[in-house]
Amino acid sequence: MQAEVIIDIPFHDVDSMEVVWHGHYLKYFEIARCQLLDQFDYNYCQMRDSGYAWPVIESHVRYAHGIVFAQKIRVVATLKEWQNRLKIDYQIFDLSTQKRLTKGYTIQVAVRISDRELCFVSPPVLLDRLQAWDQFQAEKAL
Repeated sequence: MQAEVIIDIPFHDVDSMEVVWHGHYLKYFEIARCQLLDQFDYNYCQMRDSGYAWPVIESHVRYAHGIVFAQKIRVVATLKEWQNRLKIDYQIFDLSTQKRLTKGYTIQVAVRISDRELCFVSPPVLLDRLQAWDQFQAEKAL
């Protein structure tokens, strides 16, 4: 499962050298992650309503090439793991050249909101949403 977004880098995201400040890359990952989660109807509001929070517990960014003011980028988020945690991989490409600029990943785990207990496996609600999405895609392909 994969989603992508196009972002036009705003001036307020860059430093005095017009290069994107390193912390904003995680924001771009988040924008693509929300697009991905929307695909199977389990974004943050649905997570909360189902009784779970999904905090990011780990993130990694590999800054291969700087991103600059007014550059158009394509951010791709790919769901890699979901059984015991959500692991989402990201790649950022220059929109015009398709050169890969950055890659990384985030890991999220389910925490039951009622008692703040960490779940060591993904709750059934996530698996149900993914299965429904998969079935919808299979029917759409027919």
